[in-house]
Amino acid sequence: MTEILGLPITRPVKVGIVVADFNDLVTTRLLAGAQQALRQAGIPEENILVVQVPGAMELPRVTRRLSETGVIDGVIALGAVVQGETDHYTYVCQQSAAGLAQASLTGPIPVMFGVLMTANMDQALNRAGGKGGNKGRECAQALLQVLSVEQQLSELR
Repeated sequence: MTEILGLPITRPVKVGIVVADFNDLVTTRLLAGAQQALRQAGIPEENILVVQVPGAMELPRVTRRLSETGVIDGVIALGAVVQGETDHYTYVCQQSAAGLAQASLTGPIPVMFGVLMTANMDQALNRAGGKGGNKGRECAQALLQVLSVEQQLSELR
């Protein structure tokens, strides 16, 4: 039986992080968590490309464009959508999630979904380094695991 596990990545990788500026109190913490996890995994600073976009709606397009450049091995998309008093929250959540899923499924490299969608700012902050952990950090760790699995899958040929 062959078993493929998310082992530590054995080749140099370059990672893109696309981060939304909107709700930057949260997204800067998500970004810091992702960068810290990548550095702890041995990814040098020069192999991390950070791209800032206005908000969650811009994440899918820029993530897809970045994934097509051929200069990175994987992308982490980070954002925070906090529910307000209108339906705008619902549409932003649906469209950013669908767009990032499409970029991941049809694009050339893996895309990690790190967009918080919360009922209030406290929930968002709890998931950006508070008692709920740091979802940016978790996305970085997940990306490295997926890259490892994909490397092992390519070696099956």
